[in-house]
Amino acid sequence: MPALQPYPELITLEQYETLPEDAGAEVFDGILYNMASPSQEHQTILTELLVLLHNYIKEKKGQCVVFPAPFDVKLNDIPLTIVQPDLMVICDKDKLDGKRCNGAPDFIIEIVSPGNPADDYIRKLYYYKKYGVREYWIVDPRRKSVTVYYFEKDLLNVPYTFDSVIKVNIYDDLYINFFDIAGHGLGRGEDY
Repeated sequence: MPALQPYPELITLEQYETLPEDAGAEVFDGILYNMASPSQEHQTILTELLVLLHNYIKEKKGQCVVFPAPFDVKLNDIPLTIVQPDLMVICDKDKLDGKRCNGAPDFIIEIVSPGNPADDYIRKLYYYKKYGVREYWIVDPRRKSVTVYYFEKDLLNVPYTFDSVIKVNIYDDLYINFFDIAGHGLGRGEDY
């Protein structure tokens, strides 16, 4: 994910807020970075997971809310760190100000884009752990894998395949069957 400027200057929140809404950018320690456009496969996985999480929370009459990208999460003010996770669950509604989430979501899912896998596996892993995300999943369509990090219980780098049923650790009784998600044309080599 290349920086937008050749000699990047640290960006402020005020400068970030002047960017066009469709800029597709994130800020790490004050440096602005472009985000890749999502693929159809990426969006299909995102939609399946969004619906599943939304329905679970609604059925349980839960207090948490789920948001898909693009939705800003400000992890730090100085230097500014703003991310747009693919999918997030926020249980503390006081973190929401109408524009963004101020502070770490409870649960984040990132779906790896072929152009920047290190972003999800290294950079975002570091920031999400540092700023207090409780649980982080990396869904990798190319590898047909899901890597789970549950920072609260030090369950780190737990690998699963797209044939697995995976527990969402922030909940007592939520399991995601990735085989069902793969049944929507993912991971089987079918054309879309």
